[in-house]
Amino acid sequence: MFAAIRDTKIYFDVDGVGLAPEGNAMVEHPTAFAIHGGPGGDHSAFKSTFEPLTDRMQFVYFDHRGQGRSAVGDPDRYTLDENVEDMEALRRHLGLGPIVSIGTSYGGMVAQAHAARYPDAVSHLILCVTASHGGFIPAAQKFIASHGTAEQKAVCDTLWAGGFTDVPMLQHYYEVMAPLYALSYDPAKAALTRGRGTNAPEPLNRAFGPGGFLRSFDLRPELSHIKAPTLILAGRHDWICTPQFSEEIHALIPGSRLRIFENASHSLRSDVTQELLAEIAGFVADTPGPV
Repeated sequence: MFAAIRDTKIYFDVDGVGLAPEGNAMVEHPTAFAIHGGPGGDHSAFKSTFEPLTDRMQFVYFDHRGQGRSAVGDPDRYTLDENVEDMEALRRHLGLGPIVSIGTSYGGMVAQAHAARYPDAVSHLILCVTASHGGFIPAAQKFIASHGTAEQKAVCDTLWAGGFTDVPMLQHYYEVMAPLYALSYDPAKAALTRGRGTNAPEPLNRAFGPGGFLRSFDLRPELSHIKAPTLILAGRHDWICTPQFSEEIHALIPGSRLRIFENASHSLRSDVTQELLAEIAGFVADTPGPV
């Protein structure tokens, strides 16, 4: 399905029902936006992860502009600020009230900015393996310089240079880096997941390359504007959004809750699937939204 919003077409899909029959009544389930990372990826990897939660939440999956199945447009608008406005426009297009906002990695950056700029649009905020400012990039560069293999250093040099020229080149990056993204890395399973998704080099280049918007963004001054109860989830062995950045977000969002999974890296959905789902489900069910 497509939403024609803000001079583009955003692909979205819905899993789970908003109204569910229970006994002699219809019970309203909260609607959650699953916000994918990258930039340059799509929503596909999250469907199999969150499907077990559709008996209690309705999920809306969408692809950022210029990514996945959404329309290709002006590359100058492949930015965090545009993604935030697209997300809010989609929420309004669907006629939704406050949503459960679940952002992973770059999606967590979009989710933070959206919740800060549209505080009444979010009932619960869940931030997975993310950061609030561009300092995560030099920290990741330092990690790769110390711990990366020669091949990992080479593909990361391309990432820092914004030098991906085609989809196969970007896919090769993820193949080489996969053992760092997930402690539970399984080549066969990873290949299956990659086959379901799409990759777009240009949004990633514009985010991470020299002068890229992720190098200079800083949401820290905005985080105090967030009103929604916030759950922050991190992986102890994450190489690209190390736990220190989740701890920093936790300190800046009053009343937030932080959990660091000791046996996980960046891909919580691979390393600690059941624990991840339990944290999200429990948080939404047990935590009242803002008054």
